[in-house]
Amino acid sequence: MTTYDLIDEAVIDAPATAVWEALLSEFRGAAQWWVPANTFAPVSGSPDQVGGEVGVTVHTKGVGNGGLKLRFTARTVAVESGRRLDVEYVDGAFRGPATFRLEPLPDGRTRLSMHFAGRPHGWLGVLAKAVDLGAEHSKATLAAFECLGRRLSSSTAGARR
Repeated sequence: MTTYDLIDEAVIDAPATAVWEALLSEFRGAAQWWVPANTFAPVSGSPDQVGGEVGVTVHTKGVGNGGLKLRFTARTVAVESGRRLDVEYVDGAFRGPATFRLEPLPDGRTRLSMHFAGRPHGWLGVLAKAVDLGAEHSKATLAAFECLGRRLSSSTAGARR
């Protein structure tokens, strides 16, 4: 069985409060910075509350470009507001835990990381033997973090003027 234990991180030129709000907004369906790879939609509750569920769709060719769509549900299992969000993938293409951590840095920036320790479920487990899903996951996550960094850097730069 294929399992993943990946940590992807980036330093975002914005305070942790702004990064936290952007993360929650994305999980509530904003589709601002994780697109074109992933979209999110609330299923029940709120992503920053234990028990809240978010539907995740991975668009393998990008949103609106056809291709395989991998769907799964993330349930929030622990929250440290502004610092950490732990989820468990409980239904769909992946199962297992993921943790988002925000570390405020002394210079006002934020280190954002995602630790994904999941495994493909069902037919995706077979596909995982032929396709490096872990590499694809990291590529998409790092691209999303880069996009978030650009968005927040430009918005905080404008606020500093």
